[in-house]
Amino acid sequence: MLGRFDGSKVRLQEIYRFPNGPLQVKEHIYWDVHRLFEEVKRGLGMAGRSARLVSIGLDAWGNDFCLLDAGGALVENPHSYRDPRTDGVMQKAFEKMSRGDIYSRTGVQFMQHNTLFQIYSMVLDRSPLLESASTYLMIADLFNYWLCGERCCEFTNATSTQFYDPYKRDWCLPLLEVFDIPAGIMPPIVQPATKLGILQRGLCSELGTSALPVIAVGTHDTASAAIAVPYSRGVPSAAPAGTDFTSQGSAFLSSGTWSLLGAEVGEPLINDAGLKHNFTCYGGVGGVWLVWKNIQALWLLQECMRGWEEAGQGVGLEELVALAGQAQPFASIIDVDDRLFLTPGDFPARIEEYCRRTGQKPPAGKGAIVRCILESLALKYRYTFEQLQGVLGRKLGRIHIIGGGSLNTLLNRFTAEATGVPVVAGPAEATALGNFMAQLMALGEVGSLSQAREIVIRSFDTVNFQPGTGVGWDNAHGRFLDIMKM
Repeated sequence: MLGRFDGSKVRLQEIYRFPNGPLQVKEHIYWDVHRLFEEVKRGLGMAGRSARLVSIGLDAWGNDFCLLDAGGALVENPHSYRDPRTDGVMQKAFEKMSRGDIYSRTGVQFMQHNTLFQIYSMVLDRSPLLESASTYLMIADLFNYWLCGERCCEFTNATSTQFYDPYKRDWCLPLLEVFDIPAGIMPPIVQPATKLGILQRGLCSELGTSALPVIAVGTHDTASAAIAVPYSRGVPSAAPAGTDFTSQGSAFLSSGTWSLLGAEVGEPLINDAGLKHNFTCYGGVGGVWLVWKNIQALWLLQECMRGWEEAGQGVGLEELVALAGQAQPFASIIDVDDRLFLTPGDFPARIEEYCRRTGQKPPAGKGAIVRCILESLALKYRYTFEQLQGVLGRKLGRIHIIGGGSLNTLLNRFTAEATGVPVVAGPAEATALGNFMAQLMALGEVGSLSQAREIVIRSFDTVNFQPGTGVGWDNAHGRFLDIMKM
């Protein structure tokens, strides 16, 4: 993505897009990071031929990591968070340190693919790769190292590992010691919106560009996306006096393969309600903290579409959503976070299996399957939104949906109806936009997080969805709660 700033508004231009599929090697799943870096370089070269570049910022997904040897070479391709090597590891970890103790030290949601459990699986397997490692890096950190030669971990991604101490603002050394993870491989932590280094000379020559600063943005993609939430946009004219439409009175929902539903706070928020409901507290950009919960989301739809495409029955997303709009409401409900939906596979068949397991008639046909996924997602959003308010200890008046999923108008409408609060959808390219705003902050063009959001509001339109009558949703929510108990 190429970003342009004229002093008032931002424009984004897509330069190059490439697929990112994992590699299956025997029973393990890896990322082909060398190929991905070649794609990054190709995109940078194309961007450099389109405009005079002044900086580069790179973000990626969380959880996954890589290890370098003393010479800076990868000891192996990094595993995907969907790799089965973490099966059962979380339970073994609780034998070393209790769930409550881990949470009180780190504030991170428990999921079996968390970085802590990935690296602890290597400890349990007595992996020689861990013993030979010199440096630990997250995925975005690896690419930044290849771009500018700096070995460090950016703050927002460091907070996602489940071995970072939000109070001491450093690696949680006592936890690393308990799990026999070598603390010596942990690199320095750098703050977001800072200049990390300069594009290496060889890459400048290869790409035909000048020596550009490489900016440490919010390298966790959701931390970048959170910058772009236009909190004061879309305030209803008939809003009751005193209604809070700032970041303190609204939730954000980063909607994509995963959905991350949460809110912004000023300090780390780690409490009993967060532990009970399994919420996470990650660092954000601009001095804020982000309390949210991960929800498996449009991944289910993506896997269905992939399977239909491979079977020669591919249908475009727009047509699928139209079919879903015509299908019977609330015919079947699933928990999108069930382990059945964690790994790639035949998702229409898995949805059928889930429905039979829970005493429901499975959805028949593409439209019914897609409606089942979207309604179930909206119900999971309601469930999580209510939990979020309990964790925060305050009511929230609306939800901002950002990311690619904000373009799914049917899901947005379902979300407003299910939760009973207004929804503001957009911008769609929130992660790239937040990445760009962090670069402007590092370059001194933007002075604060609030100023960045003012620019976002001036630059991009949003769409409002009102909750309406909510007919059928309360009954469906009751059915959803019953299913969750099974």
